[in-house]
Amino acid sequence: MDKIFEFGCLPTVIGSMPHTDPQEACRLLLRYLTAIPAWPQLPNRSAKENMYAQFSQGFPGIVIDDARICVDRSRDLDPGLEQLYVAYANNAYSEYVTSADYAAGLHALLSLDITPPIAVKGQVTGPISWGLSITDGTHYTVYDDTLAEAMARHLRLKASWQESTLRQISPNTIIFVDEPYLTSLGSAFVSLPSEKVVALLKETLEGITGLRGIHCCGNTDWSLLLNLPIHVLSFDAYNYANSLSTYPDQVQSFLKRGGAIAWGIVPNDEEALAKESVASLNDRLEEAMYPFARESNRFRQLVEQGLITPSCGLATLSPEAAEQSLDYLVQLSRRIRKRYLT
Repeated sequence: MDKIFEFGCLPTVIGSMPHTDPQEACRLLLRYLTAIPAWPQLPNRSAKENMYAQFSQGFPGIVIDDARICVDRSRDLDPGLEQLYVAYANNAYSEYVTSADYAAGLHALLSLDITPPIAVKGQVTGPISWGLSITDGTHYTVYDDTLAEAMARHLRLKASWQESTLRQISPNTIIFVDEPYLTSLGSAFVSLPSEKVVALLKETLEGITGLRGIHCCGNTDWSLLLNLPIHVLSFDAYNYANSLSTYPDQVQSFLKRGGAIAWGIVPNDEEALAKESVASLNDRLEEAMYPFARESNRFRQLVEQGLITPSCGLATLSPEAAEQSLDYLVQLSRRIRKRYLT
């Protein structure tokens, strides 16, 4: 990175919302997120909007129904794999559209007459989480070298198409690669060498020509992510602030290279949300930032090179609680910007 990305702790979201009406979800997001809106994933609307099903559309041999998502090995996968490799070689991402059946919120947002915002955010499921969720009937696909490579290239094309499409709204795009399963790395249940993790993530990320981010809503090896070709690291600062604080040198290097941190400080749990206020969330945010502000990294830099988000997606909340979360995001952003940037 040669450029420093200064978002000034503007608010945005991770992606999922509790609504079933895509227009309603879009209107709500646009009301609160005037600077960096995002398109809403709506898993309560359809099983096809489950984050693993959503970007599986068009993958060779994929079976998606209410009961399962898997790769059917009884089918001949070769024609689909050949088509994928040719599209990948030619960067023909227009062949890997995410249709309205799978992303109603994205297409609803595109249909609206919107004043171009500063930037627009999108998201795609990452190859590690996809590969540790989808099986071929026997094994998780991430453990099959052919399917793992195809999966990363498929997601790369999906990300490229989405980015190109979102530029209808704003020329400035931010695409997050969502990787909840990175929390399982190094556990007894996941045996993946770090070299393979990095290679698969890079493959998907390199399809994004605008701003690239990775979101992980738990504890993981942050040094691995901070050394990837990303512009934004997104994490659950509400529940896991201490996990990032153990990597001060790597965070400092990331910031010096121009990177930004998305602080997921507003909880996506209704019980926790009910106990918080803008003031208490401000205190938690400053506490989360403090380990990186003791020496050369000042609070102002962290605010300048920061975004404010919920801790993760909002789909598990009620619509009313989701709106409360958005309201807190906006108020907290204004408060922190007024204190450190004016």
